[in-house]
Amino acid sequence: MRYFLSTGILGLLSATTTPLQASPRQDRPSEERKPNVIFFIADDMGIGDIGCYGQREIKTPNIDALADSGMQFMQHYAGATVSGPSRCVLLTGKHTGHCHIRGNKEITEEKINLTERDGYRMTYNEPIPESETLLPEIFRRAGYRTACIGKWGYGTPLADDECHPNNRGIDYFYGYIGHMEAHYHTPKWLWENDKRIDLNGEKYAPELFIDKAVAFIDAQKTDSEPFFLYYATALPHAGLEIPEEERDRFDGKFQEKPFPASHYAGQEKPRAAYAAMITRIDNDVERLVNKLKEKGMLENTLIVFTSDNGTHREGGHNPYYFDSNGPFRGTKRDLYEGGIRTPLLACWPGKIPSGSVSYHVSAFWDWMPTFCELTGTPVPEETDGISLCPELLRNGSEQPKHEYLYYEFFEEGGKQAILKDNWKLIRLSVLSPQKTYYELYNLSSDPSELRNVAEEYPHKVVELSEIMDKARTPSSIWQFPTDRQK
Repeated sequence: MRYFLSTGILGLLSATTTPLQASPRQDRPSEERKPNVIFFIADDMGIGDIGCYGQREIKTPNIDALADSGMQFMQHYAGATVSGPSRCVLLTGKHTGHCHIRGNKEITEEKINLTERDGYRMTYNEPIPESETLLPEIFRRAGYRTACIGKWGYGTPLADDECHPNNRGIDYFYGYIGHMEAHYHTPKWLWENDKRIDLNGEKYAPELFIDKAVAFIDAQKTDSEPFFLYYATALPHAGLEIPEEERDRFDGKFQEKPFPASHYAGQEKPRAAYAAMITRIDNDVERLVNKLKEKGMLENTLIVFTSDNGTHREGGHNPYYFDSNGPFRGTKRDLYEGGIRTPLLACWPGKIPSGSVSYHVSAFWDWMPTFCELTGTPVPEETDGISLCPELLRNGSEQPKHEYLYYEFFEEGGKQAILKDNWKLIRLSVLSPQKTYYELYNLSSDPSELRNVAEEYPHKVVELSEIMDKARTPSSIWQFPTDRQK
């Protein structure tokens, strides 16, 4: 495993339809004061769903304003191509070759007696062990008040569970504990800390989430300890559920193909529904920024906006209709760019240059050392990340670069990928060695991954495959055939 020293200090933030300006206040912060941090992570939102990344059918003025007022990253990568491992990478600072969660693994009924409630079956997910330091724990150690609102995704709702958010650095939690719960935007229940809040399918969870987030910010005192808000919306993940009055604003604007109810909720107008979900995310950004302005906290708050992986193809959503994956090939569950390259906007008025663009190759595992540096907290001994502070501040410090980025995925036959110097090697059908094959792309000239040149550059395949083999440690849970031979 590699070890990196962070350098510099961090910056980011902004929102609405024009570049953000901080509200006037008498108690202006000193240069040494730690910023508040809002990390806004969307669920299955494609890079092409946002106006500043090319979306033209759905307007996102408030998200676009983050780019106008801060920094837009053009080559940022999620932690994985599905939610569970991607968020684990974010929270631990370790890529999927080293982190504990490398797939969406459910806990069996033998392990937890909570899968059947009122005739409504539910499962929960593999926990991140206590031995792993998580981002909220870093912020808690630095004296921050912390909240997670939205989707957590690990462990169980039991109060003594090792991975319950309240046991992993989160002062206040409201939302879904498990991934399966988050498939329903009008759920039977949500969790507030360790208490089940029964909703009986009568409330729209995203509306409850933004209300709780605004209330959390409103409860903070300007001159007291800073806060960290991990805002993990479940939008625009399928099912495509949205209040009719929001969906109907787009009625008649798109050609529709009704989606029948299955595991996901049925939707008569899936394209209007998807557009409304993206619009709601944009409106949520506006509400958060407006509350910061009202509280006089805007200039001392860092906002990060991103998505956990590429766009999905579920619940009736056709990603190609809206170009949700932008110019890139592939979607969620792919290791092509459309599955793992995600939007990243970072803004902090007066700290990050407004309207700036970054071409630095970065990934979710960089946020651990970045936030450690920002909060003055020691970086955990083992991390794959590199602090983004020099790039964010543009203060003359040199931004270290990754030697390579590594990915692995255990669905659809097993996949691995390595990205080095904008050459990308993908190994497919890894779980069946007799069927394993490679694809090679030059992202500098072919960012859409249209031409597989593995046969033309065999030396590059050999070079990158050797790095790929060394980039991971075996896992007792997520195993490739080579693990069982060791």
